[in-house]
Amino acid sequence: MPRFADHLYHPGPDNPFPGIWVLQRRIGREIPHRLGSNEGLDMPHSALRRHFGDAMAEHAYCYGDAEALGIRERLSRQQGIPVEALLVDAGADSLLALALRAVATPETSVIASAGTYPTFGYFARGQGCRLIEVAYDEGSDRLAPDLDALARAAHEEKARLVYLANPDNPTGHLHDDDAVRRLRDALPDDCWLLLDEAYHDFRDDADTPFASEVLPGVIRCRTLSKAHGMAGLRIGYAIAEPDTLAMLMKVRIHYAVSTLTQAAAEVVLDHPDETRQHIADVIDRRRRLSAHFRQLGADVLPSATNFIGIRLGSPELAKGVHAELLEEGKLIARPAHPDLGHVLRITAVEDAMVPGRLDTLERAIRQDTA
Repeated sequence: MPRFADHLYHPGPDNPFPGIWVLQRRIGREIPHRLGSNEGLDMPHSALRRHFGDAMAEHAYCYGDAEALGIRERLSRQQGIPVEALLVDAGADSLLALALRAVATPETSVIASAGTYPTFGYFARGQGCRLIEVAYDEGSDRLAPDLDALARAAHEEKARLVYLANPDNPTGHLHDDDAVRRLRDALPDDCWLLLDEAYHDFRDDADTPFASEVLPGVIRCRTLSKAHGMAGLRIGYAIAEPDTLAMLMKVRIHYAVSTLTQAAAEVVLDHPDETRQHIADVIDRRRRLSAHFRQLGADVLPSATNFIGIRLGSPELAKGVHAELLEEGKLIARPAHPDLGHVLRITAVEDAMVPGRLDTLERAIRQDTA
């Protein structure tokens, strides 16, 4: 594997378009005259300027920094993760697909929980992998990915990769740091752990030392969509050993993250107090929403995310409530996988707290628990 130098990726001679930002850093000076990049630099963009201002036009003209160094440096300072252990891409979804493309060739086996974040399975099947799903560990007080079952399946199926969302989507369950370490240790040596940490920021213990660790054999994926409110601009980051990231860079789309997205992310990351306040507000709403439904007798699952999961008595009841709310113009989530069809997921936004907003669900809970 190629090694990193000066905290940059240096994609190498096989990358045909490293881009001007990477090139300027390599040669140590600015390139003021862009005469060979074939960008639409002379486009007036009068319509864009009228609608969004001159700054938008400047972001639209040019390819972005393929290494997103400014974002990686900010993340490194704030989270204590080495710059060379960070890779930025177009959201956590893009990173999941990138990890599969890099390490799981067609026909290889990959393991996931039956009903966890479905986009992983969608990408795995599209990659031509054999997707093996194991049941959740379900009891009166839990609905959680079964780590022992995931590890057993990895050995039995000679898996190339195991996927774990932690905190989990759609249940909200959080496995503690030691449990994740034990899972990694229990996997075959040549099996990767793809750790989806899209909801990491909403953990009560999000700042533990484990959060900044670069773990061998693990690709950790996080996003700015949730806690940073940037879902529409598509940006996320992976944490992994430099040699692992170099492997991912070989199959990554060079300019998947736009100049506008990078500039916006840098601004948001430069104002961490607003993000911290947003996270605190979400956690407060999550707790109040959970308490409200528990008072009604609902089976509210523990959550370390920006949503709560409510477990109803049957998939049929959950399906009916979901459909009725949708007819009212109120969209909550119900997992498509039959194993989790009895779960409804509600995002902890202010709109969900409005009295009467979820009357249909509240009536169903009262009837289900009567």
